[in-house]
Amino acid sequence: MKIELRKVRIRELVADYVDDREGGVRGYSGKLDIRPRFQREFVYKDRQRDAVIDTIMKGFPLNVMYWADRGNGTYEIIDGQQRTISIAQYVTGDFSFNKLFFHNQPDDIQENILDYELMIYVCEGPESEKLEWFKIVNIAGERLYDQEIRNAVYSGSWVSDAKKHFSRSRCAAYGIGQDYMKGTPIRQDYLETVIDWISEGNIEDYMGKHQHNSDAKELWKYFRDVVGWIEDNFELRKKIMRGVDWGTLYNQFKEAELDPRLIEEETAKLIADDDVQRKQGIYPYILTGEEKHLNIRAFSDSIKQKVYDKQSGICKFCGEHFDIKNMEADHITPWVEGGKTVEENCQMLCKKDNRSKSSN
Repeated sequence: MKIELRKVRIRELVADYVDDREGGVRGYSGKLDIRPRFQREFVYKDRQRDAVIDTIMKGFPLNVMYWADRGNGTYEIIDGQQRTISIAQYVTGDFSFNKLFFHNQPDDIQENILDYELMIYVCEGPESEKLEWFKIVNIAGERLYDQEIRNAVYSGSWVSDAKKHFSRSRCAAYGIGQDYMKGTPIRQDYLETVIDWISEGNIEDYMGKHQHNSDAKELWKYFRDVVGWIEDNFELRKKIMRGVDWGTLYNQFKEAELDPRLIEEETAKLIADDDVQRKQGIYPYILTGEEKHLNIRAFSDSIKQKVYDKQSGICKFCGEHFDIKNMEADHITPWVEGGKTVEENCQMLCKKDNRSKSSN
């Protein structure tokens, strides 16, 4: 791979700058693809964006950026998209710094900004080497998330279309799924989660299989089907619905006959139960019957000690004596049958008997 260090003035960088949702983000007289298909959306917060402009205004050096030469007179950014967009947005009047827009600055300050030199490493080489370089240089920058790496590895028409649905700040997936999904679209949380659901955990296999598809209609339809199933069967409860593993539940129970009224009654009952520590696990529990989803409140150490002393260290099942460290607290009346996690409903069993009882 050939690598060359160049100096590029800001006036050259922002020449013919355009940020178009369909056409992409371009600059450098139309020769620089600022947001290649594998790159993330603009994610800088105001303080990060302002820090870039402050650095330039003070004449301090910005960290070096990396471009890839496409071999036809055009380039794409490998690293430095966030800084580049911050610079271009300021010069083109998208935001102010220290209460002044670029056009409000005195002429000499404007000229100093436009003449500021950026240090750019330009690399030439095959796609595989550019992609590897992209991974390496981003290690030192803002953390590159796993799905962003996958988007680069499996870049193409399928990823581009999928990102339109799932990876923009106000994308369609956010519009219909924000009450059920955790994370943010621009960090690829939505895209990663939905691919994980549809592929049942085999994200790379799914993306590799569909990499060269012309669109991601299958994935988008699947997501809409999941959301439709949720809304058909569960009342909206925002506090406990976000982040539930809905796709996995849909895959398993989409053909089951569910009664929304009974589900809501059980949901209300479990929400009111102080022994249920993990309210987000209510829906998986209702569908699967597995108590592990609820994280039922355990007996406190003080209750265990009181009951142990009452029993004189004798296991209620086998009648043998054990140190307290070799015993476990058990609900006399199981929680599922209405038993509460209180002293009166506690018995101490040896570990063997308690675990044997739990498996029966």
